[in-house]
Amino acid sequence: MDITIHTSVLPHDDPDASVAFYRDALGFEVRSDVGQGRMRWITVGPAGQPDTSILLAPPAADPGVTEDEHRTITEMMAKGTYGWILLATRDLDATFEKVQARTTEVVQEPTEQPYGIRDCAVRDPAGNMVRIQELR
Repeated sequence: MDITIHTSVLPHDDPDASVAFYRDALGFEVRSDVGQGRMRWITVGPAGQPDTSILLAPPAADPGVTEDEHRTITEMMAKGTYGWILLATRDLDATFEKVQARTTEVVQEPTEQPYGIRDCAVRDPAGNMVRIQELR
């Protein structure tokens, strides 16, 4: 089989803040931005990797989500326990400096983990955990 990861989905509750974070702090390209107001679907991805994307989507747009479920999702997003993504870089310190200067919340500075990786963690404007590990 020849299967690749094309798009992962993360929720957002403020499209402009999300675009600023993924574009300005992480250096991702904005590939599409459709919809209006807070109901926007925004596709971002790393430059030079056109086949890998993140879709930032408004969780309220899913017609299958009940009001109670939407409330739970909103609460989980606020706590940072709903969505997360793991990214990688060859220069964790430089990446962390750039991201730290533009992020709303640093969860963990670059740290050597007991399980053999070095990484850091921040939250995006929607509360999603963004972990960045160093490639060795």
